[in-house]
Amino acid sequence: MTIEKLPQVVLATCGSWHLRQTARAFQDRGALAGLWVADKNSTGLPPDKYHRCWPYQLAMQPFYYLMTPPSWWVEKPFYALFPLWRGWLKRQTWPECNVVQAIMGFATEPFDRADRMGALKVVDASNSHPTSYYGYMQRECDLWCPGEKVPIPQWMFARMNRELERADLVLCPSTFVRDTMLANGIPEEKCFLNPFGVDTSLFIPRKTIPQKPRFICVGMILLRKGHQYLFRAFEQVKRVIPDAELICVGNCRPDFRLERPRWKGTFTHYSKLPHRELASLLTECTAFVLPSVEEGFALVLSEAMAAGLPIIASYESGATTVIRDGIEGFIIHPREPGQIAEAMIRLAQDRVLNQRMGEAARLKGAERNTWQDYGDRLLAEYERRLSARQP
Repeated sequence: MTIEKLPQVVLATCGSWHLRQTARAFQDRGALAGLWVADKNSTGLPPDKYHRCWPYQLAMQPFYYLMTPPSWWVEKPFYALFPLWRGWLKRQTWPECNVVQAIMGFATEPFDRADRMGALKVVDASNSHPTSYYGYMQRECDLWCPGEKVPIPQWMFARMNRELERADLVLCPSTFVRDTMLANGIPEEKCFLNPFGVDTSLFIPRKTIPQKPRFICVGMILLRKGHQYLFRAFEQVKRVIPDAELICVGNCRPDFRLERPRWKGTFTHYSKLPHRELASLLTECTAFVLPSVEEGFALVLSEAMAAGLPIIASYESGATTVIRDGIEGFIIHPREPGQIAEAMIRLAQDRVLNQRMGEAARLKGAERNTWQDYGDRLLAEYERRLSARQP
């Protein structure tokens, strides 16, 4: 990629998602025009490239830090305060750029700027197509928490649909996301498959398989992540391996409130762990389990793979993008606890298989899949798309 042809990219979203890591990768290639987010600068970007929405961030502070538990209260104000973000973004002075990339649902205002500048419009789809997302999530609510509704307001789904139609390019972090886009009428030529990267300086391979089986699941405890099936699977595992341990890292969300009492005390729970502590904990585990019923691409999949853990995960988690069934782990159906349990038991009892799958997972998930690799793949695609626009 020649520096003369290098894209100049503006990144924008309310919150941050994975855009800070993306921005760092772009900055290191001289391709970052600017990053507009609400969260703090945690990836060492130059101050002139980092633009933080303080009005939104300050308004959200009480909900992040003062409420108990915070996860029960953040969702509604996140969307209720959205006009603060939108108004702030409209007042910003943007640099010259030829690519505008924004998280799905937060791209409308950036795309208005892109149209005026003639820039490439890119939707970063952190989840499946909004129609699929709503259907998958509402089904689980109807089954496990009757009366509960998908917390994302309808106006946000409408924004997502309009943005997907306007976009020149849709970034799909997993085969699952791409497939839902195609199923809902997004042209295949607009979709670019690119799984998220991993910080290989932080997430390093485990040195040994623990004697006591320890399974770990990282992600908020909610119906969309499939914990209702994971806990039933682990109940079956305990009948075969009584000393097995299940560790769950993440806050419990409101849609899990009817399930939560039944499983209290059956697993080790951490509401939140700093990344360094999580990296250390992963190296002490037997396997990583994630039976999501809807996901974009769980970042922790790559992190667990970099730690050398075999993966037990669903197609809907994004796992099939980087995991081959029987090689780096097992691809399971999320709503089948028996199948999940069978995979867990097998990896606990067959240490040779566990070691082989863990090593394969590390090679597939970490080698040539850093955040810089992720960013470089994007920049190569942007250069190709921009070159195709030239007369």
